[in-house]
Amino acid sequence: MINKIWINYKCYIEQEIMSHFNSQDFETIGAIEANNLTKSYHGGIRAVDEMSFTIRKGEIFGMLGPNGAGKTTVIKMIVTLTKATSGALQVFGIDVTRSPETVRGMLGYVPQSISVDTDLTAYENLLIFSKLFNVSKKERDERITSSLEYMGLTERASDLVKHYSGGMMRRLEIAQALVNRPRILLLDEPSIGLDPASKKHVWESIKQLNRDGTTILITTHDMSEADELCGRIAIMSAGKISVMGSPTELKKTVGGDVVTVNLTSAHPIIAIPKEIGSVVHSSEKSIQILAINGEHAVPPIADFFRSHEIKVDSILVNKPNLDDVFMKYAKRRLADEIHTGASQERRNFVRHAR
Repeated sequence: MINKIWINYKCYIEQEIMSHFNSQDFETIGAIEANNLTKSYHGGIRAVDEMSFTIRKGEIFGMLGPNGAGKTTVIKMIVTLTKATSGALQVFGIDVTRSPETVRGMLGYVPQSISVDTDLTAYENLLIFSKLFNVSKKERDERITSSLEYMGLTERASDLVKHYSGGMMRRLEIAQALVNRPRILLLDEPSIGLDPASKKHVWESIKQLNRDGTTILITTHDMSEADELCGRIAIMSAGKISVMGSPTELKKTVGGDVVTVNLTSAHPIIAIPKEIGSVVHSSEKSIQILAINGEHAVPPIADFFRSHEIKVDSILVNKPNLDDVFMKYAKRRLADEIHTGASQERRNFVRHAR
């Protein structure tokens, strides 16, 4: 029943969008299209620097990058919370700057920080959102009930949100964003601060929404999240897109296997011969080497360290992952980012609320 309501409403929204175009144009437009999109702040600092991309209808698109890469700024421009300094930005062919109200009606947005009122029940939170989105009195109860059911929160609808777990709170925030039945859902760090079980539950909810026709844009620090959910990924650094493609395509660009050499003690600075491979990351007791064939590279790597009297604790061979891709294009490991802020805020809040 819920899926039927969802699909019928999406058909209605699609008809509304198509009223601006002929059928052929509608089939070719992207869900979100950015062309030389730029956002500058005082002092000439560019949070987003001439960025161009297209998000296709019906896909899950990920923006992957460290703090300060420009991910959140892009989302804020799409949802009309801030204006672009220059460039073009369209949602289903509609200019964000010229028709912000029309665009907002097609979007659902879940920010990083806590966006629910924890002193209210889940139902009351969604009631407020339905009024903010001008949902008619006739439809409010149905919209709220269906959104809570969709996110698996029906049985806790009358409970105060401050008694929710972190994962339930995040699902409630997504339910809020679904009240206006968006064509596009924007999720800023959707699993931030969640334990593994809660994270998996949120991921399954996102996948189901996408299967039911919702286009989804995700920003994330989490490599496994991007790999699990996204059909395509844009890796960002310093306000620019460094590379874009499917997870599989991006991993292939690394160009080999990653051989991790773990040492028993801190090592001196040494130069690895090019015929063995190239160093892509190094710490006091670990060196990662990119080799064309990892298994074939292990014996000469072991011989090299032995000849320099450096004791090796273990050698591991792995196929490239998205962190290796990020290292190649951004010249640093995303895993090395210290990601606190909203993540810590969520953990602290849930702990104290209980």
